[in-house]
Amino acid sequence: MLSLLTREPVCRSDRVTRREALTMGSLGAFGLTLPKLLAAGEGPTGGSRPPQARKPKSVILLFLLGAPPQQETWDPKPDAPAEARGDMGVIRTATPGLLVGETMVRTARLTERIAVLRACQTNDNAHSASGYFMTTGHAHVPMQVENAKPGAPNDWPSLGAVVKKVLQPRCALPAAVTLPEQSANDGGLTWPGQDAGFLGRASDPWLINCAPELGTFEVPGLSLPADVPAPRFDGRKGLLDALGAAQTSPGHRSGVSGLSSDAHTRRAFEMITSPAARKAFDLGSEEPRARDRYGRTRFGQSCLLARRLVEAGVPLVRVNWTRVPDAPNNGHWDTHSKNTEGVRKLMPVLDTAYSALIEDLADRGLLDDTLVVWMAEFGRTPKINAAGGRDHWGPCFSIALAGGGVKGGAVHGASDKLAAYPKDGRVLPQDIHATIYHCLGIPRDTEIHDTQGRPLAICHGEPVRQILK
Repeated sequence: MLSLLTREPVCRSDRVTRREALTMGSLGAFGLTLPKLLAAGEGPTGGSRPPQARKPKSVILLFLLGAPPQQETWDPKPDAPAEARGDMGVIRTATPGLLVGETMVRTARLTERIAVLRACQTNDNAHSASGYFMTTGHAHVPMQVENAKPGAPNDWPSLGAVVKKVLQPRCALPAAVTLPEQSANDGGLTWPGQDAGFLGRASDPWLINCAPELGTFEVPGLSLPADVPAPRFDGRKGLLDALGAAQTSPGHRSGVSGLSSDAHTRRAFEMITSPAARKAFDLGSEEPRARDRYGRTRFGQSCLLARRLVEAGVPLVRVNWTRVPDAPNNGHWDTHSKNTEGVRKLMPVLDTAYSALIEDLADRGLLDDTLVVWMAEFGRTPKINAAGGRDHWGPCFSIALAGGGVKGGAVHGASDKLAAYPKDGRVLPQDIHATIYHCLGIPRDTEIHDTQGRPLAICHGEPVRQILK
């Protein structure tokens, strides 16, 4: 039997953050210790209002670095000229009339659970700038800037940061998690729009740099440091409890010990000793055949870990595509050359993990409450170039959404005969964000505050209601 996790034990109403008194190890690329990462709700309050009581909802966002070509995935054009069509075929799907690229074998069987948006647009052809638009819902200023850096005026918080800001008061685990690494251009040039921006570091999604495909997988910070045996750890916790009791006693004088009121450090202890938190990350408890189902790749095992996290109550998990060894174009979807070879190498990894995730969530009764989003920073050019590749293309591309309140078997929007420009049903990044917030049950007029304290609505787009139940 596969191990089952429950959502209840890890969500509660208290809030935490602040400097740690005891260092428990580093989490993520920002060098934040566990107590700091538990500081989700402090920092600028932002004025965000808690959501109404509701059944827990989650989102798994699959961000496909480099951008798969729409022509070989969700929007093939079998009747187009060869230079636009390419040399790959199409296959039928479970949805009558819907064709997809020939390599999407497993996904094609699941389209009755999937809604496709075929007329998405950023009009930005730079990875990092267009990526910023897709991850924040705000266009980069200026557009068309490659290797863009974070910072004003491009410091709008990511989708995950907003979710963390709004929903963290209910969650013991961080409300937004990114794994197994940040999206970055070659050379490790990280894109803007993946952190909390003007909301401050306390709202950064929890970045877990990890390799879950390895035989031994451990999340930094969720295990005892090597030099702290269990008895010593228990002694530290006992001291913390004693200090807390002393501070609340009638004779306590304020200022004697900052540790005594450190709820953030207390939460760090709870995280390390919490069976629910540790179980969520315990991939070793999965049966080998369950892990095989997702594929023994970094992306596949990250998708499995994402399923475990939403099962444990994490509202948003972003899984970034990572480079596949021995594939063209450095193993990502930026197929400037050898487009066909690249798709044939990469799609089996994506097709296996994506289909397994949808089926696994459905088998566990989680798909109705978990939105799975397939997206990237843009699409690929409508014509094959001289190197047999497709270049960057922001004017038109496809994304797909499954589960979590969307109608399966739906196709919204249409591109022209070359998949070059929207013909109808255009969808902008802010509309994608509005749709995700809707599925999470977060009102679009929920306010956050910028660095000047000005109230701002989290989103100015409109949900794509044509695909919503």
